[in-house]
Amino acid sequence: MDPEVRVLRAAGGFGRARRLLAVASWLPCVALGLALGSEPLLTALPAHHCRPDPALLPPALRALRGPALLDASVPRLGPARSPSPCLLLRYPEPEPALRARPNGTGPCTRGWHYVLPAAGLLRSPVTQWNLVCEDGWKVPLEQTSHLLGWLLGCVILGMGCDRFGRRAVFVASLVLATGLGAGEALAASFPALLALRLLHGGALAGASLTLYVARLELCDPPHRLVFSMGAGLFSGVGTLLLPGLALLAQDWRLLQGLSTLATGLLLLFWGYPALFPESPCWLLATGQLARARKILWHLAEASGVDPENSPEEESSLATELDILSAGSPPPQHHCILELLHTHVTWRNGLILGFSSLVGGGIRASFLRRLSPHEAVFYGPYFLVATLEMAATIFLLLTVDRWGRRLTLLLGTLLMGLASLLLLAGAQFLPGWTVLSLSVLGLVASQAVSTLSSLFAAEIFPTVIRGAGLGLVLGAGFLGQAAAPLANMHGRRGFFLQHVVFASFAILALLCVLLLPESRGRGLPHSLQDADRLRRSPLLRGHPRQDHLPLLPPSHCRTQTQLV
Repeated sequence: MDPEVRVLRAAGGFGRARRLLAVASWLPCVALGLALGSEPLLTALPAHHCRPDPALLPPALRALRGPALLDASVPRLGPARSPSPCLLLRYPEPEPALRARPNGTGPCTRGWHYVLPAAGLLRSPVTQWNLVCEDGWKVPLEQTSHLLGWLLGCVILGMGCDRFGRRAVFVASLVLATGLGAGEALAASFPALLALRLLHGGALAGASLTLYVARLELCDPPHRLVFSMGAGLFSGVGTLLLPGLALLAQDWRLLQGLSTLATGLLLLFWGYPALFPESPCWLLATGQLARARKILWHLAEASGVDPENSPEEESSLATELDILSAGSPPPQHHCILELLHTHVTWRNGLILGFSSLVGGGIRASFLRRLSPHEAVFYGPYFLVATLEMAATIFLLLTVDRWGRRLTLLLGTLLMGLASLLLLAGAQFLPGWTVLSLSVLGLVASQAVSTLSSLFAAEIFPTVIRGAGLGLVLGAGFLGQAAAPLANMHGRRGFFLQHVVFASFAILALLCVLLLPESRGRGLPHSLQDADRLRRSPLLRGHPRQDHLPLLPPSHCRTQTQLV
């Protein structure tokens, strides 16, 4: 047994104190879910049409009012005869009223009329700055900017998490998120909002990432899945509550202020070390034994364990810490670039990053198939949020029973199969079949993304876990950014995007077979420990048997199995 594992066991293991801290870490996920789910509300596009401009009408028609003025000013489109969202009718030089006929169309000159509320809001960035028609490309630009902020936050603050500690980065991220969220609510122009959304997304990503890593390092192997998926359910609750909060606020600035207030409350309570102490697992792995001793001593006493005395068959916490201190090197931090010198860990991280990229990117293809069936905002919003929670419950019921790798393989298979069927036969399949395949694909893609994150956190060593998980999560946000980028070009690239990600799903299916199984294993602490995680048979065979398909036999004989 590793010395770090013996120390954590002597401190009470996953006793009462660590259980309470793990449960308490669920509550911040509600506030983070509110912040993450705000993007669809802020960028919801309401039905709209040009405001009539009497100056463009012939003199005989300028006295019209109400629906008659609208009919004379705005062209009608489609069988439903709905007003054109971006065009006004143009008339020739003044003619007699009986012969006045439009001879063309032109852009809006007096702004737009919006059908409100949209997503519960009477005022949104779209309506305030008229992000429609010629400026419609600014909406996907803002969505891409926000996702880019989450990507950069995961990567940069993930590295900071390994260098400065989980607690320091979590508190700093909350401070930044609170300040940037308040600035976002007071943004005076669209460029200012764009920059603040980028930075705010990065700060929220740092808080979410460090909370995830700290929670995982608190739990022992049998409880890692339960507490990680429980946090996902609490985040889903925050997403489901957000439309109700929007109905109460009715203004996007007030809604953003309420979300920022929730983040500030997190800082007020979880800023105290009692609710969010530094991870003892990280302190032990980096050789900071003096700080680890204080925290472990407190956890042992809170769990009802005497740190100085123990049963005869076990050593006390004080004894284990003294043994560990005797041959301990000075504190040492590691860089994510050291991953390039590993034999297997870099490959495992690359596969999981690719899996996360596919899971995040292919989701837009399934969402687009749902849009014809739901013409309003609330239907698709609540359906997607509910399906994400359903995917979390599915993982909760299957991952510990079937294993991480087999469940990820099944999710990738279902995701790729649904995508290929929609790609090849969507025009020939009945509507209910298309809807069912879209729902199945959404659940499978969400399961793949969630499980890839958990899998990555379990196979990356403690010394670079934050940066490694940040890269995997960042790959998922990069995949999600493909949809708004395609929207910027009028959705002309959606078919090609669907083809690319469907092909990637098949490739990811093959790559998942090369992953090890982390179910029931302790978290690796060093790069050497992570390199000892080996691929075991998928369905049968001893779980501790090693199979090294990518390494030469001479190297295989020199490696030992991490228990």
